[in-house]
Amino acid sequence: MHLKYESQLREPLVDGDKDYHQVTEDIVRPIEAKPTRLWYIGFYIAAALLLFGVYSVYREVTYGIGQWNLNKTVGWGWDITNFVWWVGIGHAGTLISAILLLFRQGWRTGVNRAAEAMTIFAVMCAGQFPIFHMGRVWMAFFVLPYPNTRGPLWVNFNSPLLWDVFAISTYFTVSLLFWYSGLLPDFATVRDRAFTKLRKRLYGIASFGWTGSTKHWQRHESLSLVLAGLSTPLVLSVHTIVSFDFATSVIPGWHTTIFPPYFVAGAVFSGFAMVQTLMIIVRKVFQMDDYITLGHIEAMNKVIVLTGSIVGVAYLTELFMGWYSQNKYEGYTFWYSRAYLFSPYGWSYWGMMACNVISPQIFWFRKMRRNLFVTFFMSIIVNIGMWFERFVIIVTSLYRDYLPSSWSVYYSPTIWEIGFYAGTFGLFFVCFFLFAKYFPVIAIAEIKYVLKTSGENYKSKVGHIEEQPLEAFVHEHAHHH
Repeated sequence: MHLKYESQLREPLVDGDKDYHQVTEDIVRPIEAKPTRLWYIGFYIAAALLLFGVYSVYREVTYGIGQWNLNKTVGWGWDITNFVWWVGIGHAGTLISAILLLFRQGWRTGVNRAAEAMTIFAVMCAGQFPIFHMGRVWMAFFVLPYPNTRGPLWVNFNSPLLWDVFAISTYFTVSLLFWYSGLLPDFATVRDRAFTKLRKRLYGIASFGWTGSTKHWQRHESLSLVLAGLSTPLVLSVHTIVSFDFATSVIPGWHTTIFPPYFVAGAVFSGFAMVQTLMIIVRKVFQMDDYITLGHIEAMNKVIVLTGSIVGVAYLTELFMGWYSQNKYEGYTFWYSRAYLFSPYGWSYWGMMACNVISPQIFWFRKMRRNLFVTFFMSIIVNIGMWFERFVIIVTSLYRDYLPSSWSVYYSPTIWEIGFYAGTFGLFFVCFFLFAKYFPVIAIAEIKYVLKTSGENYKSKVGHIEEQPLEAFVHEHAHHH
């Protein structure tokens, strides 16, 4: 046990009377049990959505981008909106696992495994959108810069769209390594408890022959530290580069220098909201209330209120600059296309404002931060708001340009655009259901690491010692020497 004293005022990270064995039992139980009926219902709904998404993509690939309601004015629509939205959702995972690891925040242990899995699945969903936006998707490998026989034909290294290819692929790789290296000790635990030959074999392969020797743990910890160091700049760089997709252009409403920090804050905001949505369900279904405590949920709500307020400041800054710059095109975009309620898209701007800036302020109250229903409801509201933010940025900047004759009257998606979006939800939840069934949803080794300093029963023992007068303590322990 690492001797780290923790104040009695700090709330325990693991509730209930737990020892190491009990922790293993609680977390491995869902893996060893048969899937519940609820699991099957959820899984099949997700699979049906995924199939509808596959069909929607089939329509678009076969008949062309015209299957979506994109036109010469609104050239980016739901597809890029959803791309940015999914990338944003992935951000909480790396923030929890990398930055909070480096800052030694104990509460990350309960949520990091699920958040990292969520990152990987969200990036998988996000990647689909730019790929199928290409129209001629069989040319997708053209984005990779390698010596070729097409001329050679090289990519444009000045384009932020190419930077995006590098950023997202790096992000996916590092997140995958981080998540998997954390899973190794837990797979070994499941392997050692396995009661069928096949399961022992498969978890044995998955755990790479982990035996839990000191050398393994030492390498595991140094690897975690190195990966955390690599992922920390990624948390900032990935969404910065996504924001460059807009910010390096010359379209009013897009070429704003505030975009990078504001996108990063928005990404962490929507990511934590998604973690809340999933974790509240997981702790209910798997009875994990002792590991994902109200303290964990409150800590995440604090992050949500912080990042939500940063995003709010960014919105107000944009509006102020739209007026202060005295550029009539900027002014028109911000004050008419967006902020004027009765303009064609005014409703979406105010929907975004209500969901992202006004509603999270409820979390200034401790009672609300610790209320499960409020948190669950708010986490969904926040992600609706973040979706609208991306929609507002893309569509309200594009649908009216410098040439009134090419103004788009109104852009709304076709059923195949909606189907593609629904299909990525299907993909996400199919992956998440499989993950929840076959993998430990909470990092067993991490929980055990904080158990003796932050577990409720261990803290109460220390509390008892603390209250004793010195003489009683000495008397009690004298016979040991």
